[in-house]
Amino acid sequence: MDSVRSGAFGHLFRPDNFIFGRSPGGGGCTIPRCSPIPSILGPARPVAVPGAPWVHPSRAAGPGTAGIPPNLCGSCFPPRPGVRSPRCCRLVPALILSPVTQQMFDSKNMMAACDPRHGRYLTVAAIFRGRMSMKEVDEQMLNVQNKNSSYFVEWIPNNVKTAVCDIPPRGLKMSATFIGNSTAIQELFKRISEQFTAMFRRKAFLHWYTGEGMDEMEFTEAESNMNDLVSEYQQYQDATADEQGEFEEEGEEDEA
Repeated sequence: MDSVRSGAFGHLFRPDNFIFGRSPGGGGCTIPRCSPIPSILGPARPVAVPGAPWVHPSRAAGPGTAGIPPNLCGSCFPPRPGVRSPRCCRLVPALILSPVTQQMFDSKNMMAACDPRHGRYLTVAAIFRGRMSMKEVDEQMLNVQNKNSSYFVEWIPNNVKTAVCDIPPRGLKMSATFIGNSTAIQELFKRISEQFTAMFRRKAFLHWYTGEGMDEMEFTEAESNMNDLVSEYQQYQDATADEQGEFEEEGEEDEA
């Protein structure tokens, strides 16, 4: 943590907002004595009070992602069981909107080790902060989407949502946060699955978890769920608008 705070990105956050601790990591966060919530809520309350409409509990990862209106997330990321793995990035650019929208889709700015060009976006949300024209934001996002239409699934219409907050972050004139649900995330899941399988085959570190009350079958089930998730993402990536219509018709017939 000292190297992070003294590094190039350490000045982006207040020193009081770095929350960390030391404890045995053998059982992860599954053990009862691991309770980080109280230490997190303390620094979070002063931030949440002045910006209450824009702060809410979130599962998302990455700076800036907690400032998304819940209704935007609900409309942009429709409920699909198991397929909820947003990829995030945050940009702090000069006051030029066009390059910002292009950089948001650049794989170099993503916070997940996968290339979005190897998959297709199911849904996308872009949150801009600063004084800018909403019309220009919509136009720029539409241009980027048209230029990269092959990277968006065709069977989800209007799958790009935008939001603008007139108040920029402290010390900046503009910032942008990008959240995308891309099928390319399966690359990351495949790597995790391969590494897990290699360790689980040798039962490495398994005794730490079974000693805390977990069963070996839980790991087998988790591995199966991970493989199912990869297959589901691949299915959505290969699906077309016609196939989606057929799926919906079959579902209606089953209900009838």
